[in-house]
Amino acid sequence: MTERFFDRLRDRITRVDSVVSVGLDPDPARLPDHLHEYDLPRWAFNRRIIDETHEHAACYKPNVAFYEDGDGWRALRETIAYAHGKDVPVLLDAKRADIGNTSRQYAKLLEYADAITLNPYLGRDSLEPFLSRADKGVFVLCRTSNPGGSDLQDLELASGDRVYERVAALAELWNGNENVGLVVGATTPEELESVREQVPDLPFLVPGVGAQGGDAEAAVTHGLADGVGLVNSSRGIIFAGEDQGEAFAKVAGDAAKRLKKRLNQYR
Repeated sequence: MTERFFDRLRDRITRVDSVVSVGLDPDPARLPDHLHEYDLPRWAFNRRIIDETHEHAACYKPNVAFYEDGDGWRALRETIAYAHGKDVPVLLDAKRADIGNTSRQYAKLLEYADAITLNPYLGRDSLEPFLSRADKGVFVLCRTSNPGGSDLQDLELASGDRVYERVAALAELWNGNENVGLVVGATTPEELESVREQVPDLPFLVPGVGAQGGDAEAAVTHGLADGVGLVNSSRGIIFAGEDQGEAFAKVAGDAAKRLKKRLNQYR
């Protein structure tokens, strides 16, 4: 039997003593000038970031929004292969799910990556092509870190539950292959705690600790299930050295190391 994603992630967390997820979101407008001479500037950027951060990274999380053009997809493929060469799993932040054959096409992304984020709005059948991949991880959007997340996620249902609480309950039901986690933001620590109480066994991907200023202690205290989970920082790491020219990657590595140390205080 193929090893499940969360078992592999547990091994990685133990090996590098870190729950840091490094978000690889190479905004072309923010890349160092000297990288624009390369054929694939985003790949050139990511390679240097990976070189300096992989010892502190439990996972890499590229957001596909930064790669959705011809050169971008090439850069993403190179990035995933390079991360795997460093023995670091890759979680695609894609927020996919759709009906029928469309979702089956989206699920082909998992041929390259180890895990993916999913949008539960269309229900179980839209997620099935991903859930059925027992060796891959899926993180279902539950309570997101953006201010507008409350517009829908906090709405109260007739049962008295909030929408995000219903999503958490459904995700637990969908976890037949033990490959389901939840996305719960560090910017809403009270909800983070309540979701953890509701689903004690599901690992969380916790965004919002970096540039969004989320609660690091809550992220670790409530984000991990039996030691497994991820706390993500994207801009706070990869652009930490934005004004440092060719030293940008070294500064990013230092930022990843600091975040690992900060989070490990609460593990």
